[in-house]
Amino acid sequence: MNVVVRDKADYHQQTTERMDKHFVVPQWSARQKLALACRMLAADGHDSGLAGQLSARADRPGTYYMLRFGLGLEEITAANLLLCDDDLNVLEGDGMPNPSNRFHLWIYRAKPHVRAITHTHAPYVSALSMIGVPLAVAHMDTSLFHDDCAWLSEWPGTPIGDEEGRIISEAIGNKRAILLAHHGQLTACGSVEEAAVMALFIERAARLQLMAMSAGKIQAIDPALAAEAHDYRLKARAIAMTFFYYARRSLRRDPTIIN
Repeated sequence: MNVVVRDKADYHQQTTERMDKHFVVPQWSARQKLALACRMLAADGHDSGLAGQLSARADRPGTYYMLRFGLGLEEITAANLLLCDDDLNVLEGDGMPNPSNRFHLWIYRAKPHVRAITHTHAPYVSALSMIGVPLAVAHMDTSLFHDDCAWLSEWPGTPIGDEEGRIISEAIGNKRAILLAHHGQLTACGSVEEAAVMALFIERAARLQLMAMSAGKIQAIDPALAAEAHDYRLKARAIAMTFFYYARRSLRRDPTIIN
């Protein structure tokens, strides 16, 4: 039997082509995706009372979908999201957005490519942020953060003002994620799907890191292999299908989320 040995790049290309052909995802709106993201993060333990926020750009420039302050992540539906302007004034919906969403606006202004932001105080991320240790990428499941997770080592305080927004928007730089000391995590990405998936996996990464630190010394992985895995895990269609998987789980619990 003759075995054909190809360059690994050929298999990456083949995988991309097959995913594009076979992976079909629903055409949800940004509002529906944001509601689903809230539910999947709630199911993963990201809720912390009313702390944390998710947001997404709306179709009209300078407008954003945001959660109504007073609702928890597990209560969000597409119908009860607010449409806000660039100064947190409500354009559609009842209630007010979380005042801490102001620092989201700084990120959106500085990074036109960012379409969605998640910020949560998930327990393992929060625990890691308390001990002054940046995120360690030493496992295939966490490789999507290789050279893609910033570290803000000083807590600037409750982010309801402009100074906190400036600090956080500068600290994240050109990365998709950031670990905020004494605070939590933030992802700022080109789609709701990517922001939500990275939020789910940064909490998993923090949990794995704390478990590994309790057992021994974390061993570094080859940066070149980590970079390859990073790009593989962040293929757009793979992210979309991962989001769809978690969305299906949420919709089985409550089919009214996207109504």
